[in-house]
Amino acid sequence: MNVLEVRDLRSEFRIDGVWREAVAGVSFTLAPREILALVGESGCGKSVTAMSVMGLIRPPVGRVASGEVLLEGRSIAGLPEPALEKLRGARMAMIFQEPMTALNPVMTVGDQVAEALVIHEGLSRAAALDRARLLFEEVKIPSAATRLRDYPHQFSGGMRQRVMIAIALACEPAVLLADEPTTALDVTIQAQVLGLLADAQATRGMAMLFITHNLGVVAQIADRVAVMYAGQVVEEGRVTDIFAQPAHPYTRALFAAIPRAAQPLSAIPGRVPALDAMPPGCRFQARCPMAGPGCEAPQALRDLGGQWVRCHRA
Repeated sequence: MNVLEVRDLRSEFRIDGVWREAVAGVSFTLAPREILALVGESGCGKSVTAMSVMGLIRPPVGRVASGEVLLEGRSIAGLPEPALEKLRGARMAMIFQEPMTALNPVMTVGDQVAEALVIHEGLSRAAALDRARLLFEEVKIPSAATRLRDYPHQFSGGMRQRVMIAIALACEPAVLLADEPTTALDVTIQAQVLGLLADAQATRGMAMLFITHNLGVVAQIADRVAVMYAGQVVEEGRVTDIFAQPAHPYTRALFAAIPRAAQPLSAIPGRVPALDAMPPGCRFQARCPMAGPGCEAPQALRDLGGQWVRCHRA
């Protein structure tokens, strides 16, 4: 049984009084102990997808217009806020992209970890702080007992991200959504954080949706990968298959843009279209070297032997 199922998710934002799709019919599944990487350029809808799953896209600015989100077989899309609050941090948790803005600057980090345990598991503050110390030790924060009393500004970026991981893991969630958790870190700390997440995921048997733009990270941590462009999944499959033979022109362009020694850097011309300027057919056609007849029509995902591709020329 899948622990998370997202079916035809459509999320919108109001621009000049008109609702515009930022996530356009995204579907995926997550099994226990599975890591799905969501990959694409900035602005392609990865973070909005994760926040929609968490129920964090709310009117009047944004809304989940349609689609289903099933958590452990239970439909949670459209649940009232009190019901979602009981699930967030308990059965599903999220690590946000920038820990300095995600952490509360006027609460000690220990209290921020303990808060979830008090609310969701009914622990006393003392018992919750003791569990927080164990979590700090698990994510390898030195002098854990002492650092519980510190504030976020007293931590480095890598240590703040470890605090975020501790908060997310506190109540043993079934699903962890990690939104580019290593983006602002140097390569050494990035490797340490990835190792922590992989160990925690394997130990707890969690499912993980890992959002990134770094294909190297995908190769290191993920089982499957979904490539997003302009609010749509354009290719999905096993990491080994897509890395061996990417089928969609956008996926190929992403691989070509990876820096390589003694080779000129390749770039994708143009940029992701704005929400109020989406082309009617293939959303990548204006930047695609393979564009031609048929691309002006909407593209559907096709199964190429376990590798799903949104391109009629793939």
